[in-house]
Amino acid sequence: MEKRRVVVTGAGVVSALGGSRAELFEALLAGRCAVRRMPEWCAELPGVPLAAPVELDPEIAKRINRKFRRSMGPAALFASLAALQAAEESGLDAELLGSGRTGCAVSSTMGSSSSIVEATALLLSGRREEMPATQFFKCASHSSAFNVANLLGINGVQLSPCSACASGLQSVGAAMEQIQLGKQDVMLAGGSDEATPAVAGSFEQLFALAGGDVEPERASRPFDADRRGLVCGEGAGILVLEEYGHAVRRGAPLLLELTGYATNCSGVHVSQSDAASIERCLKLALADAGLEPAGIDYVSAHATATVAGDREEAAALRNVFGGGVPVSSLKGHLGHTLGASGAIELAAVCEMARRGVVVPTLNLERVGAECAGLDLPVAPREKRIGAFAKCCIAFGGVNAVLIGKKLS
Repeated sequence: MEKRRVVVTGAGVVSALGGSRAELFEALLAGRCAVRRMPEWCAELPGVPLAAPVELDPEIAKRINRKFRRSMGPAALFASLAALQAAEESGLDAELLGSGRTGCAVSSTMGSSSSIVEATALLLSGRREEMPATQFFKCASHSSAFNVANLLGINGVQLSPCSACASGLQSVGAAMEQIQLGKQDVMLAGGSDEATPAVAGSFEQLFALAGGDVEPERASRPFDADRRGLVCGEGAGILVLEEYGHAVRRGAPLLLELTGYATNCSGVHVSQSDAASIERCLKLALADAGLEPAGIDYVSAHATATVAGDREEAAALRNVFGGGVPVSSLKGHLGHTLGASGAIELAAVCEMARRGVVVPTLNLERVGAECAGLDLPVAPREKRIGAFAKCCIAFGGVNAVLIGKKLS
């Protein structure tokens, strides 16, 4: 069976550096960093913790009717706002959204972590009767998926892979496969997540969190010799995926074509992926796209600024691509947006390909010895991006790689 072609016809973003794809990209090009100190978290985390929070205008949130908003935690709200942007850019109307041929695949690491903390506090203090009837719908791991579907009237396939920081990219990959196999014509796909003290504290227990004793703007340092760990970010990225012929017939914008996808796991460690499994995933995705490594013009790396994670990813990229392909990470700008990272960064790649420029890794001042041998730009670089690879690597040893290209 010949696989159907899949294109991206819309991409929406809610981020700490802007509430749209265009705003985000201008901030990335300008080298802005969203990381700041979080004194409001001091009661729950030692020192003065860091994060890259979304500063959402309450009036923007009100774009969503309270009927829908009351079942949304922050993660689902971010996803819904990004989905509205993506659907509008793509030109999706109510008839197509409710045709049964449109589905959604939207993920987060755990649903709304802030809502889970709220519910737990009420239960442990014996105040269960104060819990809103909608609390469960905020906490559910697939909250972002069903809230997006309900808001837009989508009644096709609904998926929500929950694989930590690979969740968003796995959602895009799963949506791509639904269209390739003819099960759906259109899919809204991506990820969303929220930064909370509970999430940051979990990373601190794993010795993966950057400490608060550094300048916030310089704390997240992917591939750098002085990297100390990740900084939690938040937001959402939602893309409209569509069968190529379907998109052309209705005159939809053609942002990218998605040509290959693979996901696997390391099977060797409860938290850490390894270079061998990442390399295997890259090669599987390239084979799915029918490309050799030399056919890739840019790699959007996962690179969260943890010591082990960046080391293993760099080794895999070096083994597959050598030093001839530009590689960068956006975690220095945005922090680690967790389950949203793959989709937000894929939306940024849409703009890189359109404008012919590679956004560099922020705060990369001295490449770590174990990350050497890669082409790691430290300033914006004009570059024709034909084909690209987007990588995500998650705790649990989960890897996901998506291959795409700019349509000529």
